[in-house]
Amino acid sequence: MAEKTLDREVTPTALERQRDSNDAATHSSSTLQALSAATSDTSHADGIFRTSSGRETYYPDGHASSGPFCEHDGQSPERERGIQQFSSPSRSNDAGFAASHGSQGTTEAVIPLEPAVDSRISTSSDSSTQSESGRRPSASGVSRYSTNGGRTRPLDIDEDGQRELERIFTARSQKMTRTMSIAQPGDPTVDPASESFDLSRFLRMFRAQIEGEGVELKRVSVVYKNLNVFGSGKALQLQNTVGDLFMAPFRASEYFGKSERKHILHSFEGIIKAGELCVVLGRPGSGCSTLLKALTGELHGLDTDDSVIHYNGIPQKTMIKEFKGEMVYNQEVDKHFPHLTVGQTLEHAAALRTPSSRPMGVSRKEFSQFITQVIMAVLGLSHTYNTKVGDDYVRGVSGGERKRVSVAEMLLAGSPFASWDNSTRGLDSATALKFVRALRVGCDLAEGAAAVAIYQASQSVYDTFDKATVLYQGRQIYFGPADMAKDYFERQGWYCPPRQTAGDFLTAVTNPSERTAKKGMENRVPRTPGDFEKYWRKSQEYKNLQEEIRDFEQENPLDEGTKLAQLREQKNKIQAKHVRPKSPYLVSVSMQIQLNTKRAYQRIWGDASSTITQAALNLIIALIVGSIFYGHSEGTSSFAGRGSVLFLAVLFNALTSIGEISGLYAQRPIVEKHKTYAFYHPATEAIAGLVSSIPVKFAQATVFNIVLYFLSGLRYTPGQFFLFFLITYISVFVMSAIFRTTAAVTKTASQAMTGAGVLVLALVIYTGFVIRIPQMHPWFSWIRWINPIFYAFEILVSNEFHGVNFPCDQFIPSGPGYNANGNSFICNTVGAVAGQTFVSGDSYIETAYNYSWSHTWRNFGILIAFLIFFMVTYFFAVELNSSTTNTAEQLVFQRGHVPAYMMKTSKRSSDEETDGLAAEGEQDEAGNVNAIEEQKGIFTWRDVVYDIEIKGEPRRLLDHVSGFVKPGSMTALMGVSGAGKTTLLDALAQRTTMGVITGDMLVNGKPLDPAFQRSTGYVQQQDLHLETATVRESLRFSAMLRQPKTVSKEEKYAYVEEIIKMLNMGDFANAVVGIPGEGLNVEQRKLLTIGVELAAKPKLLLFLDEPTSGLDSQSSWSIISLLKKLSTAGQAILCTIHQPSAILFQEFDRLLFLAKGGKTVYFGEVGENSKTLLHYFENNGARRCGKDENPAEYMLEIVNAGKNEQGLEWFKVWSDSENAKEVQHQIDDLHEQKRHENLDIAKETGGGSYAMPLTTQIWECTYRAFQQYWRMPSYVMAKFGLCVIAGLFIGFSFYQPGSTQAGMQTIIFSAFMMTTIFSSLVQQIHPLFVSQRSLYEVRERPSKAYSWIAFMFANIIVEIPYSIFAGVLAFACFFYPVVGTSLDSERQGLVLLFMIELLVFTSTFADFTIAALPNAETASGLVSLLVLMSILFNGVLQAPSALPGFWIFMYRVSPFTYWIGGIVSTMVAGRPIVCSATEVSIFDPPSGQTCGAYLEGYVSVAGGAIQNPSATSACRFCSLTVADQFLGGSWIYYSERWRNFGILFAFIGFNIFLAIGSYWLFRVANFKSLTSKMHKTKKGAKAHHGAEKMAEASADVAAQGAHPGERSGEKDAGTV
Repeated sequence: MAEKTLDREVTPTALERQRDSNDAATHSSSTLQALSAATSDTSHADGIFRTSSGRETYYPDGHASSGPFCEHDGQSPERERGIQQFSSPSRSNDAGFAASHGSQGTTEAVIPLEPAVDSRISTSSDSSTQSESGRRPSASGVSRYSTNGGRTRPLDIDEDGQRELERIFTARSQKMTRTMSIAQPGDPTVDPASESFDLSRFLRMFRAQIEGEGVELKRVSVVYKNLNVFGSGKALQLQNTVGDLFMAPFRASEYFGKSERKHILHSFEGIIKAGELCVVLGRPGSGCSTLLKALTGELHGLDTDDSVIHYNGIPQKTMIKEFKGEMVYNQEVDKHFPHLTVGQTLEHAAALRTPSSRPMGVSRKEFSQFITQVIMAVLGLSHTYNTKVGDDYVRGVSGGERKRVSVAEMLLAGSPFASWDNSTRGLDSATALKFVRALRVGCDLAEGAAAVAIYQASQSVYDTFDKATVLYQGRQIYFGPADMAKDYFERQGWYCPPRQTAGDFLTAVTNPSERTAKKGMENRVPRTPGDFEKYWRKSQEYKNLQEEIRDFEQENPLDEGTKLAQLREQKNKIQAKHVRPKSPYLVSVSMQIQLNTKRAYQRIWGDASSTITQAALNLIIALIVGSIFYGHSEGTSSFAGRGSVLFLAVLFNALTSIGEISGLYAQRPIVEKHKTYAFYHPATEAIAGLVSSIPVKFAQATVFNIVLYFLSGLRYTPGQFFLFFLITYISVFVMSAIFRTTAAVTKTASQAMTGAGVLVLALVIYTGFVIRIPQMHPWFSWIRWINPIFYAFEILVSNEFHGVNFPCDQFIPSGPGYNANGNSFICNTVGAVAGQTFVSGDSYIETAYNYSWSHTWRNFGILIAFLIFFMVTYFFAVELNSSTTNTAEQLVFQRGHVPAYMMKTSKRSSDEETDGLAAEGEQDEAGNVNAIEEQKGIFTWRDVVYDIEIKGEPRRLLDHVSGFVKPGSMTALMGVSGAGKTTLLDALAQRTTMGVITGDMLVNGKPLDPAFQRSTGYVQQQDLHLETATVRESLRFSAMLRQPKTVSKEEKYAYVEEIIKMLNMGDFANAVVGIPGEGLNVEQRKLLTIGVELAAKPKLLLFLDEPTSGLDSQSSWSIISLLKKLSTAGQAILCTIHQPSAILFQEFDRLLFLAKGGKTVYFGEVGENSKTLLHYFENNGARRCGKDENPAEYMLEIVNAGKNEQGLEWFKVWSDSENAKEVQHQIDDLHEQKRHENLDIAKETGGGSYAMPLTTQIWECTYRAFQQYWRMPSYVMAKFGLCVIAGLFIGFSFYQPGSTQAGMQTIIFSAFMMTTIFSSLVQQIHPLFVSQRSLYEVRERPSKAYSWIAFMFANIIVEIPYSIFAGVLAFACFFYPVVGTSLDSERQGLVLLFMIELLVFTSTFADFTIAALPNAETASGLVSLLVLMSILFNGVLQAPSALPGFWIFMYRVSPFTYWIGGIVSTMVAGRPIVCSATEVSIFDPPSGQTCGAYLEGYVSVAGGAIQNPSATSACRFCSLTVADQFLGGSWIYYSERWRNFGILFAFIGFNIFLAIGSYWLFRVANFKSLTSKMHKTKKGAKAHHGAEKMAEASADVAAQGAHPGERSGEKDAGTV
């Protein structure tokens, strides 16, 4: 076969290593001779040598010494031994040489590098051999090249990074820079100040100097043999529903039956040596992630049985125990603390892995800062030093920069082996290339090894790797040199199309629908994963791998102990003092705590706003609570108020810590990652978190306690205040430790919050205030002994009342004819003594609470003991429970709708494609696109300009863009990063919500009508779908609401079935959408997104935004080929795409290419093999495109350069070209052709804004909402469970309170406690509403699927039945334990109605509070404030008569006022009261009078009962006789029960009105049209001033699932 070659220019300073040819034996002797000669000729010339292992480095002083190479510190490092002999071509790390063993020492042959010369490389897809010079760089050498446009690109560094390196190495103030100065006079290539600076040489020199200073870099190679990995979990997942909860007893076998293990990886073998990069290729679900986890010991939830994995002969178990930091795994999501800067993040990592022996004895701080600066400079991160890392919600560095932060962190960890799991997802290919090159730099700098799983690897990316392994459904079908993988599969019989990248080709081989056999090989190629594996195991490449492993294991025998001792010695040498020798950590526990505490303060400072917000909230609460009790009496009437304020004080201080649970769960993934990096013990981070919170909590406590204490009028004495402050402050930490422990011992945030909710309920009830000790029942009274707040409250109460005699505010008897003489009167307060005008505080608390001042310091000691116990528990729990479990990706089906192929035994997993040819044959039949109607309208746009205003400055996003889309054609929309591709798509689809757009957008030459949005499909980049729906249901919902009402339901459903066939979704049509991992995979989700738009039968065209983003190469090909079929069938398609492969690019008919600023640089035909496009650029001053170069990457490179060879900007070149004028002529011609066609799309699609009437919209949306709730048993059971548990706990805590005064108070508090579950129930609803709203606003509203009215009504209605049922459960669990069955049926029924009403009020309140707000977190703050106000002012904690006048309005507007008033009066009205012994007032009547005669006048006025009227001494008087008297003190009246019931219904109606009104006002109403005219400048039309805020909010919107510019889509008016 003819071999295609490609000339490559090589820079004079570039170093390139020879790669052996396939015919290794032929060249072995001549190669050895040449290398020997070169050793004597060139090694001294440039001070560079190549070791026998192929690694390039410097002599320490730039010159060779005589004899074998020895490092200048006198120590012989570990090297590969002896002169080496030629080896098989698979031995990539050895550069064609294998080890031969010497008997003494560890020496290394010096093999200098040849001067760089032009070389030729084979790129033929048919060629099975490569030229001798090869094209692959060395496995561990530094200079790397990637092919781009027929040229080579050396390992580069940006100018800023080079300047930063220059600054670092010329600064004379640091010991490190003096030590590490550039000791290469006459060699400008290693001087960052030189224009000829070469990063490759610099890195080698830097490494040699670092090692020369005693910092020995560890080198680890990994070998795995017979690697079998098993995962737990059922092979078939069924969707759970509420009905399953009731059927569970009849399906016990499903829950208790033995589940089979899933065999994920089958007998893998491989070796990745130090200095090598290995790419892991395979389709989603093939086992790539599992392999990477297995190699790094991340085996939680996985079993490896008898598999062999070792590192330089050290078994994996030993590595995990002693050297966990030497093998690390990085997930595809970058996990960093968002509020830390890049510099802080990386310096922390460097400090934790700083060796104990450092050059020149520099300090740890200087060394870590120096290393961090060098790494940041090399990776191009220096400019981000003071920039926050950020995340989806916190603004920070870009996505690509965040990836490089992860690389830098791993480099600073000093891990010799790393696994990277799909880390380039979401990055464009240019950023992905930078990321992989950063890995290359890392491997070269530290001679580390890495395994990297990558989707859609461009050729440049692929060329960076040394080795490749290909996975096919859990089976290894290739492992070996990356540059030989393509040749291996071509020899197997597979055809690689021209310009298909090697990575795409290797992945395509594992896809039956994409791979193509060579002619004549159709029946000889393997088809099933098992066949591929058999072929692989019989191949020469497999034998080469076995030989390489065997040779390596001879040098590094398994379990021999030599390498273990060596690695242990290396580690111990750099470990700090007081670190266990076998510990994987480098710094001591005390140093870890110190460094983590520093970081904790940096995090607090970086997020100062949240701390300030919390302090402000504390201040507001303190002002509100303090003002409620402001100006109370100094006498006995203040007793209840004082108790309430102390209860609220200790409660608020304690419960502020509950918010720490979410914070701990947010940081858990980061701490877990750092634990695997062996940065620090998770417990040290926990300790640091508590230590750092001491001053923060002190500041917040100071604000709260000072204001509350003095405003509420507590005792103004220093001793009492400081004890109050001390106890409340300690309570904060005790409760913080308890809630942190709750978070640490649970696995999910929802589990932790549920546990915390139950804890709070128990802690509040058994504090001793809501139920006092004498009224506690024995079955729950023990809770107080384990309740820290109980002890704190006793201290506070005794502190307030001890040693004070309070003047009596009301005497018994009093009034005309009664005098306070002798013992014939008593104060109307518990603890009073007859004849005294005051009440002793100590006596009061002893009688009322069973409290004593003598317990104060005992209780304080108990608090400290609680603090220590829970802190220690927390530290242990964090250390032991800091890992996550792995789960396998699988589909979930509805019960009864499992497809036949899934019902088979697990045999399917092994022979899934037993008939590969049949599968390929079915593809064409299934993908029938005949159902697509040919479209008639032609969409054109001319001179589209889009201006917005950001921070007062006008900005033009689109600049006079023109074009058209014809039916039956597929147009690509491409551009450089930030060119405005998505912006143009949004503008054309009428989906922008800010700024001013000018220009013409026409259909058949006529303006767009109101039905335009409904006549187009818009496939967004985010695949947003309802998680609980199936694929078929999602399609049917779209068809039902978006196809006109003239189409019957049967026809719509039939069309959906056509769509399912067309998109090949038959196998998973009944699968649940679910979440990634448990549901559809990425490709299936994208297909569903396209299907949902096609189900709407778009009459005009289909817009697609990045349809291949995040997909692997084969999934991308599947999507694009489907779009091609659709366009061929008559569909008009406009699609943005990010740097497609050459194969994908060729599928498009026309291209619109934008430069920065939204300026057109090309619009026209692509042409066969992109010739039309390439001719335009080449004829207008661009370099020629290489024959094997990707035209898309070529164009991006050309346009990124900015100007052509004549110095003209490409935008200017286009605007002056004949092509641009021709486009305008074409648009005019198209308008003329269609001028007489009357295309009334609005009429065809049903007219109006929506296709279906409002009633149908409400019905369909409500039906879907009920379906969703039925399929969320976890949510429904959380609601029911909370009501049942809270009802039972409160019911039996307040069980049968009796007919005493305390019993009446207990019943009021029991109802009051039922309101405490209100907030939890509301916050359960919020996340559901937000997910529904995101789906509606981002996808369904802009598509005009249904009105916002239907959306709101559906979400309000769906909660009502569940609220009613929950209310019934709560009533049964609460009412009967407290009241019993003594009430008549009417009153029981009314209590039931009140309970149902509370739950319905809860759901509508939740809708009102979330409707207009952006997220559940913000709404949570609003709910907390409103609920707090409602609880404080409902008349329970402070009687309304005692409220200050300015707060009485809050009593009247609190909904709980009416609920508690109504339910309590219904429960106890008319019940007789009999005072208990402690409630009876005992005093003597005047001499000669009976008790009855003495008190007759008083009783007739004040009421009450005389228990011994005939007695002449010790009168026993009870001030109350009936419950109504007691309730009257709180303004609760039985006669108002139905009024209260009605008022609460009015509140429910008001909630619904506010929910709908606020949603319309803040998220629907379009005030722009009214105000935009008032906000125009002289420069022309611009956005109104709100555009700035909306632009800044776009990042937050994107994090919620929308892309910028789609915050709420087109604002619909809500009319039909």
